[in-house]
Amino acid sequence: MNERPVPRPTGTRGLQVHGLALDAASRCLQLLNGVSAPGDLADQLRRAVTGMCLNIAEGAGRNGRDRVHHFRIAYGSAQESRTAIALMQAAGSLGSRDVSAVLDLLDRVCAMLWRLMG
Repeated sequence: MNERPVPRPTGTRGLQVHGLALDAASRCLQLLNGVSAPGDLADQLRRAVTGMCLNIAEGAGRNGRDRVHHFRIAYGSAQESRTAIALMQAAGSLGSRDVSAVLDLLDRVCAMLWRLMG
């Protein structure tokens, strides 16, 4: 894969999970180039990884329960992304080798978000 560093918005510099999520999203989007998936599964994956990153960024700018709320939404989007990838693999749209790094990143994002939600 062609890996380029993803620029980070200034308000999220102290949040390591945001950079990791951007990396996972970038790799997901690269995986989807030229892939035909059943129904609108590819579009759903695009929206899920985008929403994951955006909610982490929005949560970083909030306080209290509102902050945690955005991290919970981001966690759900990361889980949704993992499931969309699994479904695309089951349909034969993605190979196992192509997605293992992305799934590892999404697992790390989920773990970090879980701690932030606590």
